[in-house]
Amino acid sequence: MGIMNKLRLNLRYRILISMLTIILLSFLVAGGVAIYDHYEQSEKYNLQRLQRKEESVRASMKYFIEQMGDFVQPEVMNMVFSDKICELSDVHNLFIALFSLEGEYLVSSSSFAMDSLAIPYTMDPVAMKQLKSGTERVVLEDIIPREDLTLAYWYVKDTRNRPLAITCVAYDNTDADPKNLTAFLTELGQSYILLFLLATGVAYLLSRYITRSLQSIAEKMKGIQLGRKLEPVTWESTDEIGALVKQYNEMLLELEKSATMLARTERESAWREMAQQVAHEIKNPLTPMKLRVQYLEKAWNEKAPNFDERLKVFAQSMTEQIDTLSHIASEFSNFAKLPKPQLSQIHTVELLMNVIDLFGQQEHCKVNLRTYGPGSDELVADKDQMIRMLNNLLNNAMQAIPENKEGLIDVALRKGSKNIIIRVQDNGVGISIAQRKKIFSPNFTTKSTGTGLGLAMVRSIMTQYGAHVGFSSREGKGASFFLIFPAKSI
Repeated sequence: MGIMNKLRLNLRYRILISMLTIILLSFLVAGGVAIYDHYEQSEKYNLQRLQRKEESVRASMKYFIEQMGDFVQPEVMNMVFSDKICELSDVHNLFIALFSLEGEYLVSSSSFAMDSLAIPYTMDPVAMKQLKSGTERVVLEDIIPREDLTLAYWYVKDTRNRPLAITCVAYDNTDADPKNLTAFLTELGQSYILLFLLATGVAYLLSRYITRSLQSIAEKMKGIQLGRKLEPVTWESTDEIGALVKQYNEMLLELEKSATMLARTERESAWREMAQQVAHEIKNPLTPMKLRVQYLEKAWNEKAPNFDERLKVFAQSMTEQIDTLSHIASEFSNFAKLPKPQLSQIHTVELLMNVIDLFGQQEHCKVNLRTYGPGSDELVADKDQMIRMLNNLLNNAMQAIPENKEGLIDVALRKGSKNIIIRVQDNGVGISIAQRKKIFSPNFTTKSTGTGLGLAMVRSIMTQYGAHVGFSSREGKGASFFLIFPAKSI
């Protein structure tokens, strides 16, 4: 019995000591080579790579502004570039932030990175002075408390070469690959080949102790799959493997119970979420439909002279809304799926007039429609989905207006050669800073009775079209939501 205990102890410690030795040697050799190459080449490489990334970011932002045209103004930079700088940050693995022309923080690719990198929310006065004096690019190095951080600033300009905002990119000098990547990989590869050979020899010796005993258990475990009857593993010995098998069998029973409960919970959660989303989609058209019915009833009671014309418009609008509800109900009956887009040619002005007509007949809230721009108002999109998105935005705008305030909702359509932009602006309570990061998240709502799926649905549809949705807001003044479509290219 004492010999068996000694063998078990030797096996355990041989595995532990051997693996620790291999790992330690790997880190020492690889770390030494990496540090040597880093101090030899990183400084020059860092500067060149930063400049290349900056040039790419500049070019991408310039192209984006040219695509947006005159719509890009200093006051909407945080809204227009909120998604774009995140995209550029992911592509170039670079932190990007925008500051106003006065040096105040607007938006960044990651607020978490902003804090973790200790980047100030107000620009350095020296950097501001250099930019205003005509310096094309200002670089700050050895920034306290992050002395390993480099910041670069430059102006973002519109198509007329007028400054819109200040771009800031942050580059961590300690997180860079060496310039001569081939030489670095060669040296590192040689080190790891040597370590691999050593590890192979040690692993071979260790496998002689454990392979025979574990192989039979592995064969029995191969047939274990969730969803099937889980058979326990049998082991006659009471050694370490026997203790492992015993613990495994106990966990197997718990796993089977947990898997059954999890499957049931996931099914219930999926149906609950789907039912909630469909209920939200059905509820949105009902409010304007009810208002339209009340308005028609009022016209009937007052013997309006143009009642026949109003009835015709009412029937057309109600038919469109009912068709939308019918599509949702039909798709939900087929495993609760939202309708797939049915693309067709849409005249945006006509569509907006029909939707606004449902919302515009309220005493406490006025809805206006303005159109401008020389381009066409034609889009290729799903008419029902467009109606649902506009219903969501208008319904949210009305609900954001306090009851004791005269409501004004301004719907604007800009017809450009490259973009068609729909803006829904209200004079409600606005969106707080804390809410802005979550505004498009599913199940997030500021209303006690809302489901929080409306704006998430809008963003999902716009993403499906390859279009963009954004917003700007001032607390207590109202909010504006923008639907930006590529003209005739959806």
